Amino acid sequence: MKRVHRTLILAMALTALTACEQSATPTTVVPLEIKQGTSCSLDGMLLADYPGPKAQIHYAGQTEPDFFCDTVEMFHMVLNPEQVRAVRGIFVQDIGKADWDAPRDHWIDAKTAFYVYGSTRDGSMGPTIASFALEADAAKFAAEYGGKVYRFADITPDMVVLDGGVLHDSSQ
Repeated sequence: MKRVHRTLILAMALTALTACEQSATPTTVVPLEIKQGTSCSLDGMLLADYPGPKAQIHYAGQTEPDFFCDTVEMFHMVLNPEQVRAVRGIFVQDIGKADWDAPRDHWIDAKTAFYVYGSTRDGSMGPTIASFALEADAAKFAAEYGGKVYRFADITPDMVVLDGGVLHDSSQ
């Protein structure tokens, strides 16, 4: 009887440990596709209506990601957050594969992407930062449209100011 009792206790302990291990393992975060009505978390613009690469940030405790109609907005949120929240995943579109004028699909991990800053191509909010899965695609884009290739960690807060150029507009 003692042997049965020990076996039962051991089985229950192993089950409890397995359950703890499974619940402690984070689920894989996957990017969501843009739908016709998907809007930007910052300004409400419909993502499908504008050119250039889009972005999404998945926060802990939030079922839907925050979408951004521009990579500059995403970087601004990551580098200058109004509130600190745990980020589970950040995705951008690979413009080496997606159509600039109507980008769909082709989501990649933002932290492993290559970025072109300073090109002549405009996104939804004007000058933007183009995102690429491959460094060769980023270099080719920079050669054609100008700009310099950067990694995620090299983008700085002063590169992603959201004033839309208004503060620096001297045309009037």
